[in-house]
Amino acid sequence: MTSLSSSEPERYSSPEITEVGKGGEVVVVSRLDKKSNAVQDKYADEVLRFMEENAADAVPLTEEEEKKLRHKNFTYILAVAIIVTLVLFMDKATIGYTTILGIYIDTDVDKGRFNNLNSVFYGGYLLAQWPGHYLLQKLPVGKYMAGTVLSWAILVGLHAACNSYASLMVIRFFLGAVEAVAVPAMEMTLGMFLTSREREIAQPVFWTASAMAPVISSFIAFGLLHVHVSIQPWRIFMAVNAGISLLLAIFVWFFYPDNPAKATHLSTNEKVHLIKKVQESTKSSIEQKVFKKHQAIECLKDPVSWLFFFQAFTLMLANSMTYQQNQLFVDIGVTTFGSSLVSAAGGGFSVVLFGVSALLIRRFPGQSGYFSASYLVPCIIVAIGMVTIPWDNKIALLTCMILLNFKGVAYIVALGWTTSSCSGYTKKLYRNVMFMLAYGVANIISPQLWNPKDSPRYYPSWIVQIVIAFFLNLVILLTIRIILARRNAKRRAWIAENGTEGAFGYVINHDDDGREIKEKVDVAMLDLTDYENKYFIYPL
Repeated sequence: MTSLSSSEPERYSSPEITEVGKGGEVVVVSRLDKKSNAVQDKYADEVLRFMEENAADAVPLTEEEEKKLRHKNFTYILAVAIIVTLVLFMDKATIGYTTILGIYIDTDVDKGRFNNLNSVFYGGYLLAQWPGHYLLQKLPVGKYMAGTVLSWAILVGLHAACNSYASLMVIRFFLGAVEAVAVPAMEMTLGMFLTSREREIAQPVFWTASAMAPVISSFIAFGLLHVHVSIQPWRIFMAVNAGISLLLAIFVWFFYPDNPAKATHLSTNEKVHLIKKVQESTKSSIEQKVFKKHQAIECLKDPVSWLFFFQAFTLMLANSMTYQQNQLFVDIGVTTFGSSLVSAAGGGFSVVLFGVSALLIRRFPGQSGYFSASYLVPCIIVAIGMVTIPWDNKIALLTCMILLNFKGVAYIVALGWTTSSCSGYTKKLYRNVMFMLAYGVANIISPQLWNPKDSPRYYPSWIVQIVIAFFLNLVILLTIRIILARRNAKRRAWIAENGTEGAFGYVINHDDDGREIKEKVDVAMLDLTDYENKYFIYPL
């Protein structure tokens, strides 16, 4: 049998290499343990101990029980993720509604400074990526998320106490920092609990929450515009959102799971079957709490990581539309009352888009790259419309702005594809870091493209979006798919030649007397990267 470490163009040398034992089995040799010459249990999957203690006693599931487990787990994880994402995006968008709720009246913020408030948020977001991902790997995911939500609840509430541009800049910076790893944490959670197929379908459904957020926020803003009190409505708006986030922090503490082995919504028997199903689907580990330097290096050397980096960067140059749209509605001639309703309509349209996308992905599996790229075509068309349609044709301009929500679907499909297209827990985390760094840098730049002197048509901003954010992004997505498809062709040929008999390996641990024990485990338990594990098939 050919060794899993046999040469191929996509494989790089690393401190941890893969070899084949006498029976064709996979053995991971690591410089981290020269004495044992095999991977120690602490470098294996985090759920390994749980499986060793419970897998042998697991009772087989009937077809009906398996279907019930799949539905229960999918519904629970998706519900928790949707609730967290809904409130997260309500909080992220709060600053956008302050322009129609009076922030220009009782602070020294103007249009130029408002753009800086958006940029500084992503400055904090950018700087917190590495320490945030480090803590995400070291701490229980559920408790990390609860602390994150509590922190952002406090910071959103502090907005209401700010009276100056300087104080708002400070609060916005720290809000960006605490929210920096919330989305990656939820993406990692989806990867722990869902098979590759389930995750493809879950992505657009999960992200309907981001589309629902402006619908809810718009109606809250609309209601506050009719409230006549001594303070400006934007302060009440911030306080309301802070209260909602505080309730969410309590919910997350009790109901957000760390990993399948610790999930409270599953029985022990269900946990065993779920872990087996996910690992069989992904050929990858569930979770790993030890940082693996060679996986981080491999992530940086993998060209696909950099393509996803530039995909995030280019697309997010258009992201400031989320915060600028209410101001643009007013510039077009919509009243402040009307702008909140138009924003709600845009959010409703996005919800429909996400729902249709989920149905299409379910009907046509393995087409994430094509779907994500196709959603950018209408974005190119309507962005051209924004610079060519006469300014007095308000209905056409507002329609174009609502149709730009297609870009959100392209983003969420690509975001899930970023980590599902690699394995090795540390490699996944660091690909997430790269993606979010690009996301942060682009979102610092994006608000500055909307220079007040270019108002109301903002030709330079629209040109950047047409050429870079949409067209170039489409090319990058198709390039990623071509590369992964070629890798899959090589892997399937290798598997056809060598079979699947070697899809297991060994983990070294010690008994109570200190004697070394070598345990045979599925290859997914070894926490190998996609380069090290030829049984890993890339989702397309």
